[in-house]
Amino acid sequence: MASSFKDVYEEKYLLLTTFTKDGRPKPTTVWGVPEGDKLLIITDDGSWKAKRINNTPRVTIQKSGALGKAKGEPVEAVARMLPESETREVFDKVTERYWWHAWWWVPQAIVRGGIDKVHAAIEVTAPA
Repeated sequence: MASSFKDVYEEKYLLLTTFTKDGRPKPTTVWGVPEGDKLLIITDDGSWKAKRINNTPRVTIQKSGALGKAKGEPVEAVARMLPESETREVFDKVTERYWWHAWWWVPQAIVRGGIDKVHAAIEVTAPA
């Protein structure tokens, strides 16, 4: 049986695949926080995945191991970059869910210029 968005988005480790303008898939492992019927992800501001989402909101998500090995089939989804004002809230939620990484996650963000300056938030939802 094929997985649905709801089956996948609560997983601790996810593979997010964004697509280039010409349709080539670009998978990357992400940490996600399920909230209601959406998935919140934090990424580097200016990352290629953020640029691709701005060009093409179609993405897929799938279950993954901690090191990015895909588990299960990809599920279609739609992503959008959230306003800068929501970055800190998403960063805090990701930090809370993955707290055992906070010892290097938070200081790294501060050293690189501050949480709000070097990160961007992504919202992923099931297609309409």
